[in-house]
Amino acid sequence: MRKQINFLKVMLSAACLAALSLSGVRADEVSAAARLLSGADVVILGEVHDNPVHHQRQAILLAKLQPRAVVWEMITAEQAAALDPETLANARLTARQLDWQNSGWPDFSLYAPVFAAAADARQYGAQVPRAEAAEAWERGVAAFFRAEDAARFGLDQPLPEVEQAEREADQQTNHCNAMPVEMLPVLVDFQRLRDAALAKAADTALAETGGPVAVITGNGHARTDRGLAVYLAKARPAVQIRSLGQSEGGQISGTFDLLLDAGAAVRPDPCLAFQSGG
Repeated sequence: MRKQINFLKVMLSAACLAALSLSGVRADEVSAAARLLSGADVVILGEVHDNPVHHQRQAILLAKLQPRAVVWEMITAEQAAALDPETLANARLTARQLDWQNSGWPDFSLYAPVFAAAADARQYGAQVPRAEAAEAWERGVAAFFRAEDAARFGLDQPLPEVEQAEREADQQTNHCNAMPVEMLPVLVDFQRLRDAALAKAADTALAETGGPVAVITGNGHARTDRGLAVYLAKARPAVQIRSLGQSEGGQISGTFDLLLDAGAAVRPDPCLAFQSGG
């Protein structure tokens, strides 16, 4: 089975490189990215969730970096524990195992090469389960963690006023200026919870496998100025973290160790959902 998986990964890398070439992205820049990211304890591979080129790059980088563990924003710890190399080598099995069609994430075909490239690694999920998310929404995000963990990752401390205001403004923009003002602090808190959950999963993966660890997540969590790296560095000050951000048409917010660009995916206007009758 391992030989079959390694053969699949070789074929996957070739297919992804071909797709990248067709999209106008140079394969050599992905190889250069791998060289810059290698050597870190934790490598964060950002994405725009529905951009296929971003996922093709992630798959190639996983194949090149060979992490011992992969942390996923998109799945829970329970889902990750149920995955095995044989399942991950089969896209249909993986999608079925994860009940992907009911997950709310973009079509699994986008993520299939990334999961396949991670087949040899140990899998970790960082998605906050819905029931626990609802509890955190009501009781406060620090309640999601044990008190000592909340303090270790810095989730028990409020943000500086300037950063809090900036984040609330970002949330309003991200929600097409349609959010009630009183909801903005809640949205910021929940974003922090998801950052800390990703950091905690990466911390656990490092402790259990020795690393390196790769994290597959959206650009917002991958940014080094306010994403999961901030919380992980607080818990593990000596950890070496490198983060890749993937922009669309040069547009991206935040700070990263490395940036790669791609054309924007074709998608409907997300603000239509906030309009009456949308």
